[in-house]
Amino acid sequence: MLTASLAHAQSLSPADIKSLLARIREHRASTPDVHASFQEQKTIHLMNKPLVSSGKIWFHAPNKFRREVTGNSPSMTVSNGRDLWIYYPNFKSAEHYTLGKHSPVDAVIAAINTALNLENVENTFHITGAKTGNGYDLRLLPRSPSTKRMFQQFDLRLNSDFAAEKTDMIQPGGDQIVTVYSNQTHAAIPESTFEFTPPAGTEVATPLGR
Repeated sequence: MLTASLAHAQSLSPADIKSLLARIREHRASTPDVHASFQEQKTIHLMNKPLVSSGKIWFHAPNKFRREVTGNSPSMTVSNGRDLWIYYPNFKSAEHYTLGKHSPVDAVIAAINTALNLENVENTFHITGAKTGNGYDLRLLPRSPSTKRMFQQFDLRLNSDFAAEKTDMIQPGGDQIVTVYSNQTHAAIPESTFEFTPPAGTEVATPLGR
């Protein structure tokens, strides 16, 4: 946890945080694409065992991404910044959302953007942190009521290249999602990666309407 690491690290002042975020934004501007593997563990208070998943993610700043979960329950989440699709190949079903309508997927978008982009993050969160041996540990506490509905706390570990290595998100109900990123590259990602067309025979639902 971040609290333990802060005890053995150099705390960052508000001026240090501001400088770090400026350096991260400069780095993101020059390398807007990220491709990485991930492993995720969800601890849900209504379930006895955590849910563990893994897969790959592609991200183009500020808000385009593709997230593929592999294994026995595969899924694909794709956003072009305007629409979001969630596809379940085992069930030949898909959900389509228009972003910005306070949908259940807004928290997913916010978590990915916060971890991989950090755009205007200081306007949304109160940030504290520390410089560790090989990077930075940041703790983000939401400022606005809308953000507090998604996160109670968001811990983020960055490596020396400002790439996200680990996130630990605690939601208001006490559920926890820990995501570890690895094998990160910054090669250009084709625009088509962030578009999705349901395969023939797919049952499409629009939970929030069109």
